[in-house]
Amino acid sequence: MPTRGGAATRISLWAAAAACVVLASCISPSPRAAMDYVGPEAEAPAPQPAVTTPPEKPLPLLPGISQEKPPTGPLQLTVTEAILVTLENNRGLAIVRYAPSIAQTFEEQERATFDPDLTGILLLQRTIENQPGAASSRSQSYAGHAGISQFLPTGTQLDLFGGVTNQVLDTAPDAHRSADVSLTVTQSLLRGFGTDVNLASLRQARLDTETSEYELRGFAEAIISQTEETYWDTQLARKRIAIFQQSLDLAQQQYDQTRQRIELKVLAASELVAAEAEVALRREDLIDARSALEAIQLQMLRFLSPNERSFERELILTDEPSSPPEPSGTLEDHIQLALRMRPDLNAARLQAAKGELQLVKTRNGLLPQLNLFVTLGRTGYAQSFRDAARNTDGNNYTSAVGMNFEYPLGNHLAEAQNTRAVLTLDQLREAISNLAQLAELDVRTAYIEMLRSKELMGATAFTRKLQEQKFEVEKEKLLNGKSTSLLVAATQRDLLTSQIAELQAVINYQKSIVELYRFEGSLLTHHRIAAPGANPPENVGPMGARW
Repeated sequence: MPTRGGAATRISLWAAAAACVVLASCISPSPRAAMDYVGPEAEAPAPQPAVTTPPEKPLPLLPGISQEKPPTGPLQLTVTEAILVTLENNRGLAIVRYAPSIAQTFEEQERATFDPDLTGILLLQRTIENQPGAASSRSQSYAGHAGISQFLPTGTQLDLFGGVTNQVLDTAPDAHRSADVSLTVTQSLLRGFGTDVNLASLRQARLDTETSEYELRGFAEAIISQTEETYWDTQLARKRIAIFQQSLDLAQQQYDQTRQRIELKVLAASELVAAEAEVALRREDLIDARSALEAIQLQMLRFLSPNERSFERELILTDEPSSPPEPSGTLEDHIQLALRMRPDLNAARLQAAKGELQLVKTRNGLLPQLNLFVTLGRTGYAQSFRDAARNTDGNNYTSAVGMNFEYPLGNHLAEAQNTRAVLTLDQLREAISNLAQLAELDVRTAYIEMLRSKELMGATAFTRKLQEQKFEVEKEKLLNGKSTSLLVAATQRDLLTSQIAELQAVINYQKSIVELYRFEGSLLTHHRIAAPGANPPENVGPMGARW
């Protein structure tokens, strides 16, 4: 019968091992799903200057690039529809969308450090000894051992092993069977001690995942701004064609009238040259405008289409250039929003936080290696495996306590790694300051451009009206014989220039607002697009310091 004390000892070994495994599961953080969805918000609130929160249940990510034959009909789109189609089909964005999911695999790789390892061995051994003048002896043994090991974030190594052995000697008819179980706990006391250093690599991997999400957000904002600006550039190219066509018609009409007046002997024949030259110039402008439209439409289709065969589709853009409302808030409001929400700034802050974790690791590496280990074991012997296992609570036990120490003389490797970590962290913080300055410069420049474009819209509209009046007056004077075809052509060119300038001012104002939103990091919010990185990083200060 096993003694009560032996049974308690055996139970305590398993209880200690189970408690340590539970401790590991509590300390080791659970995996965090990376959010890499980029698309319309589940519930689209009205656009606000503040950043909105992405939906809790995002729509599916990473739509595959369609290999089917693309539609060949006209592609009719508003600005909003063009943005959504770009988010769905743009190949560049599809590539970047993989980054957060790939980065998260490194989290799993670092978390594997704390996974338990199960080991086992089966051994068959036969021994024959021949000695001169003596009979030979033979023995054979069968052994099976299994164990589980786990490293905890506290710097604790657990090793639990157990096994059975069956040994048969030809000199002893009865088999010799034994069973043993042992638990070894090794605790780092200096280097490798504590959760801060042992979880640092896992936390760094998580920061890399968050960084990739901010990079995805920045890329999505860039793609959206390019799409919207290309949309308006396409509309500008279309309007330019209409203006040049109207100008060509006027020049042709003026040419016909001049030729008729020459035939009536009202004007000299030399007047026809200026009118004909003006027609030729307007044709040149129309040819260039049509070519420019084809080129900008190809760029627009590049954003919209997943397949190069879609370049031949007809593009119909339904939104007309207009004067959008001026963004709310002062210049300082836009600057503060940029300092808080710019994806490149937030990614740089995460890299600085990662540098702080690296410094935790290198500082710990300066310490000597000092480990305390404790081993508790029991062994039982009997004629059968079952009895041997029961007898492990007998008086056959093993216990050991010890320490090991290791420290390289000079410790140059650890010193160099720590110095590099300090310098790298300083460099990353300088980069944050530089990016913050550039962000403020971008916002200020975009704000100035927005105000300039807004004022220029009114000025160019007024100039265009005056040029129309001037052209009409000059035509009337020509009919009365008080002007020349050359002066009429000059006023027509001035009118054409003013019409183009007015249209360009409206387009530039719309594009300047897009650029302002992009530079302050709120473009996705104003378009009500959900994407990762919608909020500043948690537990990370403005200079990357971890709270």
